[in-house]
Amino acid sequence: MHLVESAPFNKGKSKIYSGVPGNLVAFACKLSFQRGHEGNVAFISKTQLIDHYEQSIGAIHVGGRMMIIETNAATKLINKYFSNI
Repeated sequence: MHLVESAPFNKGKSKIYSGVPGNLVAFACKLSFQRGHEGNVAFISKTQLIDHYEQSIGAIHVGGRMMIIETNAATKLINKYFSNI
């Protein structure tokens, strides 16, 4: 993934939509499966969000700001956001 960021109107307690970043990451994982990469996705996180991504989407911190989502976490995200497909 290159860049996933919420719009200013969709941040904090007054945000309009819930789950947008998780949905976008789930979509990237879905594409990874479709392209034969077992759902694996890598990205560089903002430093202050590393713990958040570990807890919210099951990402693994592999050093520096690099994070990955492996097959099991990818499957959980896809099932959460695309369960009706």
